[in-house]
Amino acid sequence: MTLHHPAAPALTASASRFAPALFAATLFSSALLLFAVQPMFTKMVLPMLGGAPSVWSVAMVFFQGSLLIGYAYAHLLARTLTVAQGALVHLGVLAAAALTLPIGIAHGFAAPPSTGVGLWLVGLFAASIGLPFAALSASAPLLQSWFAASGHPQARNPYVLYAASNLGSFAALLAYPLAIESMLTLRVQAWAWSAGFAGLALLIAAAKMVSARGSAVAPAHAPAARPAWRDRATWTALAAIPAGLVIAVTAYISTDIAAAPLLWVLPLALYLLTFVAVFRDKPWFAHGRVLKIVPFVVAPLAITLLGGDREYWAATMALNLLALFVLALACHGEVYARRPAPALLTEFYLWTSFGGVIGGVFAGLLAPHLFNYTYEYPILVTAALLALPGALNGGVRAFLWRIWPALATAVLAAFLYVVVGFRLSGGLGLTLQVVLVTLVGLMLLQRKDPARFAALAVCAFIITGLWQPGLRVIETTRSFFGVHRVVETVTGTHRLLVHGNTVHGAERIRDADGAAVHGRPEPLTYYYAGGPISEVTAAARAATAARLSNVAIVGLGAGSMACHRQEGETWTFFEIDPEVVRLARDPSMFRFLSSCAPAAPIVLGDARLTLAASPQQFDLIVLDAFSSDAIPTHLLTREALRGYLAHLSPHGMLLMHISNRHLELARVVAAIGAAEALTTIVKTDRNHTDFTIDLRAAAMVAVLARDEADFGSLRSAEGWEKVNAGGVAPWTDDYSDIIGSMVRKKLGR
Repeated sequence: MTLHHPAAPALTASASRFAPALFAATLFSSALLLFAVQPMFTKMVLPMLGGAPSVWSVAMVFFQGSLLIGYAYAHLLARTLTVAQGALVHLGVLAAAALTLPIGIAHGFAAPPSTGVGLWLVGLFAASIGLPFAALSASAPLLQSWFAASGHPQARNPYVLYAASNLGSFAALLAYPLAIESMLTLRVQAWAWSAGFAGLALLIAAAKMVSARGSAVAPAHAPAARPAWRDRATWTALAAIPAGLVIAVTAYISTDIAAAPLLWVLPLALYLLTFVAVFRDKPWFAHGRVLKIVPFVVAPLAITLLGGDREYWAATMALNLLALFVLALACHGEVYARRPAPALLTEFYLWTSFGGVIGGVFAGLLAPHLFNYTYEYPILVTAALLALPGALNGGVRAFLWRIWPALATAVLAAFLYVVVGFRLSGGLGLTLQVVLVTLVGLMLLQRKDPARFAALAVCAFIITGLWQPGLRVIETTRSFFGVHRVVETVTGTHRLLVHGNTVHGAERIRDADGAAVHGRPEPLTYYYAGGPISEVTAAARAATAARLSNVAIVGLGAGSMACHRQEGETWTFFEIDPEVVRLARDPSMFRFLSSCAPAAPIVLGDARLTLAASPQQFDLIVLDAFSSDAIPTHLLTREALRGYLAHLSPHGMLLMHISNRHLELARVVAAIGAAEALTTIVKTDRNHTDFTIDLRAAAMVAVLARDEADFGSLRSAEGWEKVNAGGVAPWTDDYSDIIGSMVRKKLGR
């Protein structure tokens, strides 16, 4: 038996005509508000957390947890109260949530702790936006449940309204980075959101009136055919996989561009779009066709995900976003195909929400502690493949028989690498490429057998993860702020610290003949002698009677800058990541600190906060805190600049390392500088040689000072040019324009 709504008076002709549109508009508005607040509030939090992609990952876990609470609350109302009673309770909850508006940082969360940042961040979100977010989350299942009880002819399949909800979510996530972020300050956004919240309450009240006319009571507590635990487990698993994937993909693609809502919302928007595509009577893409496309997307992903560089970042991003979209379509298509009768709607959403929490907790909270690399991504891809129809047919024995050849190959590869110590030389790189192309061919030949295809994908993940021609991995470590690798070149002459696709320091450890290098290490990459950064250091020293009293370095890396220090100078390093500090201080990894500044203090924490708390004045402040090409925008705002100036000596200089492949930052720096009456000069290094030969990298450097005379010898030095904002508005904690910066870089303006 299934639960049925008791007979109810039919809706009036007018109410019947407008009911679907009213419910769809209300669901759209609710989701619009729900998903506009996610990037908005996360951006508010960024100045406190260093702008790491992990901030968004943890935020996603909170959002999914709040969604689960909202769905549980909706299920409770639908099971225990009439539509009219439930609507009154929900309107009361919305009124209570309105008392917490406008949205802002809750009191008591001034600065994050040195450990347990993830849990602290969850607490911050809960205290600040927990009630309004959970109340909004409940609206989707409640409104669908009310529509099912309305007696409307279309109420037989209320699940289609979920598409309207997710369309609102999709619209919010696209509108935020493309329009809202660059047009409105955070303060205005918060007040506009509050007004929208009030408007939504009116729409919900109208929907309540319509649904209450059609059904005066809620579903009766009569005996019903409850879903089996296997059904519940299936709903949960199929929802958990794409929920984890969206977090893993977000962290993967945002590492090399910018810690900004633009790149956070793209994966989430595609994830939500899959609900719009499949939760409907006629899906955008036939489920069978989606299943046929999956192998052609995953095969190239499997051989590029863990290996190789990301020189072609646009193609890499497109492939990963496409894979997320297709795999989420496949999983959500399976979920929709297994949906229960409308009477069990709220329970169905409760279990799928529970799956979202499981996937989010795994990818956002547990994975950084379980793995030293982003292995959760290939694990979730494999799980998605095994969730496809037919993957587990025939029982355990049949499954193992189908996958053993590929897994045996993967185990052999791991044995050769770990136990035997086999490494690919430069000449054998071609061999690896042939192996990977062969694997792709085998995967496509086995595309009709999801189990064998998944096993071959695992084989590709293992091979590319173990062997990366040209580099030998010494150590891989992971923290809340990202993954760092210490690697050696294939020649064994140099050791590098790598984050994402960017080198954060390189040291020559052996000569070409293999002899160990001793003595004071030579700074390389962006910090080589004669480069723009060393020029600024020399000019600042000359302007202060040939010795710098105090220097602040924001961003430690491998510690290369330490070897620009001279005897008698006090250099203080500010670093947010404890793993970076550990690697830089370990002389068996890098000798810059131990050889050149063994007593240099290192202040752990976000530099914007720790530098502001410092009692010192500095002759030179070097801002070099950009992890890979990900820009922590909160360090490039007018408010941040004021904090730096408060600790810059009257004639000191502020150096900003703004090398970036994707964003034009020179005019951004000039704009915030001009807002504080500073002059900005910039140099782009054009004298470096081939990086692969001498490991020297071209740096783009901006220097700010209160008076042009404070630039000293830089005023007449070759390549240094004064830069004006050129119409670019200064970034603030309330406003930034990542899109404009990307466009200027792309167009060369």
